Amino acid sequence: MATVVITGGSRGIGAATVRRFAARGDRVFFFYEKAHDRAKALEGETGATGICCDVAREDSVREAFLQIPQVDILICCAGISQVGLFQDVTPEVWDRMFNVNVKGIYHTVRQALPHFFRQQKGCILTVSSMWGQVGASCEAVYAATKGAVIALTKSLAKELGPSGIRCNCVAPGVILTDMCAGFDRQTLDALAEETPLGRNGTAEDVAGALMYLADAPFITGEVLSVNGGFVI
Repeated sequence: MATVVITGGSRGIGAATVRRFAARGDRVFFFYEKAHDRAKALEGETGATGICCDVAREDSVREAFLQIPQVDILICCAGISQVGLFQDVTPEVWDRMFNVNVKGIYHTVRQALPHFFRQQKGCILTVSSMWGQVGASCEAVYAATKGAVIALTKSLAKELGPSGIRCNCVAPGVILTDMCAGFDRQTLDALAEETPLGRNGTAEDVAGALMYLADAPFITGEVLSVNGGFVI
């Protein structure tokens, strides 16, 4: 039984990942920032433990890890997005996006590393996006953060591999979570038509990919595309 820590665990990809790892008997802790009702419901459903934590704040992450006895697998799902023209992006939006999507990983990985170093093994999984691989019009800041996630993951794989720590990334495509809530049905149908597999993805699709990477002992430094062929 592994001890799994999942950030952004109260909704979307994070919640699906909590369910999947808890269902196989792992001890799961998940971080959430504001969705207290969702977190309580997920605790009751899965037996996982929710911890209120703002991953953008070092003190909040440090406090959260004090409640966790050990870490075997760290899965960084926490993320935010915004659609709009680049010239309309304020410095505040830019900073918040990077603070959550990139610095949030920095904070959580730093807190998990002492556990991994003691054990001389560990697994870090990050969630990027296909837009981090190819860029995205009207989502330039989001794409920039997700490109940074990929570069960080690959760098950590090289640096931490000698300590027995694997680092991999998933890059989802169009996934039907809250991030797609602003898209109308016509737009979602059009995106599905552009996807070779003929549908948009689900949070469960991504959770399955994360579990695969968690269980792959000779894979590190990889970016697994979970986009139905939208970007090849």
